[in-house]
This record gives sequence, C-alpha cells and structure tokens, in this order.
Amino acid sequence: AFHMVNPSPWPLAGAMSALLLTSGIIMWFHFNSYILLLLGLLTNSLTMYQWWRDVIREGTFQGHHTPVVQKGLRYGMILFIISEVFFFAGFFWAFYHSSLAPTPELGGCWPPAGITPLNPLEVPLLNTSVLLASGVSITWAHHSLMEGERKHMIQALFITILLGIYFTVLQAFEYSEASFTIADGIYGSTFFMATGFHGLHVLIGTSFLLVCMIRQLLYHFTATHHFGFEAAA
Repeated sequence: AFHMVNPSPWPLAGAMSALLLTSGIIMWFHFNSYILLLLGLLTNSLTMYQWWRDVIREGTFQGHHTPVVQKGLRYGMILFIISEVFFFAGFFWAFYHSSLAPTPELGGCWPPAGITPLNPLEVPLLNTSVLLASGVSITWAHHSLMEGERKHMIQALFITILLGIYFTVLQAFEYSEASFTIADGIYGSTFFMATGFHGLHVLIGTSFLLVCMIRQLLYHFTATHHFGFEAAA
C-alpha cells in the first residue's frame, strides 16, 4: 500500500537550481547582470518539468498513489500550508509592530513621513476581487471534476488561470505606480516583501494550474483520483 520512492536526482537538482536562481537575483539587483538569473530560471524550469514528469508517471500510470499514499500526501500538504501561514505571519508581525507603535525614527506616525501609500480602494481592491473570483472558479472546477463534468472543469480551470495572470499583471502595474521602493525603510520593506511573496505564490499557483489543465486535457484525472489538482488548487 505504501510507495517506496526510487532514488531521484531532482531534489538535489532543485536545491542547486534554487541557489542559482536566488544568487542570480542578487547579481541582477547589485550588478545588473542577467546571466546567472537566466541560468537559474533555465535549470529550475528543467528540474520542475522532469520532476513533475516522474511524479505523474508514478501516480497516474504506475498506480503508486494508492489511497494510503494519497492520505500521506494530504498530510504533507496540510503541514506545508501551516508553514506558509507562519511564513506570512512574520511579515504581518513586522508590519503591525511598526505601524501600531511608530518609533521617533519614523516620525512618530504611520505611514512614515515622506511615504505616500497606495489607495486601497483602487488596484488593491480590484486585485482582492480577482482573487475572490478565482476562488469561486477553482471551486467550480473541483466540483465539476468530482461530478464528471469534464468540459465544465476545463472551462473553470481556464478562467482561474486567466484570473491568476490578470492578478499578476495588475500587481506589476501597482508596483510601477508606487511612489516608494523596497529601500524606503520599514514601510517599503514590509510592503514589498509581503505583497511580493504573495504575488510569487500566485504566479507559482498559476503555473501549477496550467499543468493541471494540460493533464486534464490528457485525461489524467478522475472523479476519485486527482490529488495533484487538489494540491495545486
């Protein structure tokens, strides 16, 4: 009932590609050099493709993802989500620590002196609406899959992917319009770290759902065997 995974090079390759990617971002920030960043993106993309290929083969074609294995995968996903909650809790803690009791260095006020914040009723409100709408469409996709409505599932998944791309474009526009940067003290740091990592999660989630849509087009999912989709959603 359990799946003893064969030795795989992809965890080590993924770690090395992540190191190249983060180092490349630093080189881009400080020296305006793209070479290491492009190398990191290339190796990361190749690792993801080959690792996903192996997991799809094991779970879909070789039948290794039994109900017991799927239960373990669900526990792993729950633990991952808990770690994400604490990850973002750190950013919120930093924000509230600084905003609820501004220090004299910040001018004793929040936002700090010289910072013009974005209007929360403009692009941020629209982005929130887009996220809520994507939650509705992905739930529609999940229910359609469980009901065996393949066409509706593909339609809902396609809408969700479009909303994810739209959210990313809106956030890029929001960043370009901001009057402050990540270098503008605690306000800029907490704003861009929290929203930047959130945007990165949306971007990664969109890519996961794109893979799920391709798999659905290839008839990989059934009403009772679709953990890959549940994890991505």
